[in-house]
Amino acid sequence: MIKDRAIVARYGEAFVKYARSALGTEQIVEDLKKLRKILRDHQDLKLFFENPGISLVDKGRVADAVFKEDLAVEVVQFLKLVISHKRITHLEDIVEYVRLKYSHFGEQEVLIKTSYLLDLDLIRKIEQALEKKLNQKCKFYIELDSRILGGIQVVVGNRVLDGSVRGRLNDLKKKLQAIRVN
Repeated sequence: MIKDRAIVARYGEAFVKYARSALGTEQIVEDLKKLRKILRDHQDLKLFFENPGISLVDKGRVADAVFKEDLAVEVVQFLKLVISHKRITHLEDIVEYVRLKYSHFGEQEVLIKTSYLLDLDLIRKIEQALEKKLNQKCKFYIELDSRILGGIQVVVGNRVLDGSVRGRLNDLKKKLQAIRVN
């Protein structure tokens, strides 16, 4: 499972890096979504690409013929690369990874959890600091959560930056439990 996530992230990031200058992030996301829809709507085509008994040359010719009108050349090349490396079963996950990470066209979604309302100036300072730290434009959401007791908790993708009182108390609890008393 973890290996699959690593594969998905590696292929997704590599493709975006490769195609960004030619297509731009928006077109990458849109073309990958089109590709996914076509393969979902035409299961026979997906089965064709998954079939190990069909040569890579034939699969490449079919990919060129079917997708040349609807998708950018770079996306068709990426499809052929995924097929040749026998990763076609990961294609939907790769598309979803790219969609989630880049669908805001360079903006990263950030959730700020706090136990109380924050001053607007403080929110702006937090936003500026996070955008600088992440080196990326961000789209911020704020959620009130009384369980964190105080401070803030920042959720960026699958990472959590915990500056909450609850998080500090949990860390202290773990450290105290780790100490052996003789």
